Amino acid sequence: MNGETAPTSSLKTFIKSIPLIGPTARKFAHLPFVARVRRLAFPGSASFWESVYRHGGTSGPGSYGRLAQFKAEVLNDFVRTRNVRTVVEFGCGDGAQLSLAKYPEYVGVDVSPVAVRRCSLLFASDRSKRFFLIGALPADLGTFDLVLSLDVIYHLVEDRVFEEYMSRLFSFSLRYVVIYASNYDAWTEAHHVRHRNFTAWIDKKAPKWRAAGFIANPFPADPLQPDETSFADFHFFIRKDALSD
Repeated sequence: MNGETAPTSSLKTFIKSIPLIGPTARKFAHLPFVARVRRLAFPGSASFWESVYRHGGTSGPGSYGRLAQFKAEVLNDFVRTRNVRTVVEFGCGDGAQLSLAKYPEYVGVDVSPVAVRRCSLLFASDRSKRFFLIGALPADLGTFDLVLSLDVIYHLVEDRVFEEYMSRLFSFSLRYVVIYASNYDAWTEAHHVRHRNFTAWIDKKAPKWRAAGFIANPFPADPLQPDETSFADFHFFIRKDALSD
């Protein structure tokens, strides 16, 4: 801790005094001290979501209502028009969003054992769908036409987890990666939300890929309607050596 010995109460007081949203968040996001204190108060992204699902929670409002309908319309149209046959989603959650999907073959992956079991039961009669825990992927899982990341990246608070997740997204895709998330760097007041400029990561560390489209959310974030709006948009990516449509 570099010799920092301030009492816990003092740390909490200091952190609460910092409005970690908007431009101020960008100003403080790089500070190691702030990051260390936040880690003390947060059990980690995987543990957080396992606790949510274990206590009967859901994947959040983004997987329900008009936001879910919007995402399903975009993705179902993309899969149909691009002749996508195989889909893998890293962060399948509780399966609510998937219930609106029309994918020929689908694999859902999550960090939460409870979420994986819930999805396996929900879609037990659908042989086109399989679900796996992230730490128990089959060695012969293979690659897919399309890799999905929906409302996940801004929940990857830890840098190591973010790096591993992004690398996994692009290593499992043969043709397309579709990401639905915010795309700027900022801490927030919510311990489980940290916005990431993921396109900067792609530009630097995924040179075989290029941007292939963008669809803005028709229901942009509104603090007065948190369950009906979102700060996430659709970003589409294609392998440079893949046939373009």
